Amino acid sequence: MPTQENLKAAFAGESQANRKYLAFAARAEVDGFPQIARLFRAVAAAETVHAHAHLRAMKGIGDTRQNLQAAIEGEEYEFAEMYPKFVGEAETEGHGAAVKSFRNALAVERTHYGFIARPSRPSRPARISNPLPCSSATSAVTRWSATCPTLVRCAARPGRSFAKSPDARIARTRPAPRPPCP
Repeated sequence: MPTQENLKAAFAGESQANRKYLAFAARAEVDGFPQIARLFRAVAAAETVHAHAHLRAMKGIGDTRQNLQAAIEGEEYEFAEMYPKFVGEAETEGHGAAVKSFRNALAVERTHYGFIARPSRPSRPARISNPLPCSSATSAVTRWSATCPTLVRCAARPGRSFAKSPDARIARTRPAPRPPCP
């Protein structure tokens, strides 16, 4: 089935281009080229549109339960098989930067798996608060609280707390105050 394989290859290519262009945008910002950074972010957004179209065409998006199962399987594969193999091969080749990168990803993939696969996952849809507008597309943040089945979209600067609670990691169902945009 060449078309299905072509869709998978196109999805992978568009997805990788998106992430690469976002990294390029970050570097352009650091180097003092905000216009070029905006260009890279705009092209990255277009690559996302293409990737999503390819994923839909290959029927890669199911209902939420199917998507959760696919995510569980993907995260488990990454921490149980893929990254341990990659770490071993990088160690054999003496590629220290790759070993560090793979080990860090391995640890995080275990965490992702734990979040997605935990038995107390909500069985009903979460409420989503109103998104907060911001002029900078890169500063939009979506957070999910492990203790509360609620998504909060906030335009806070990365690393800035948006929840009004003693534990800033816990999202609230009511919209957070609108933070100033960078």
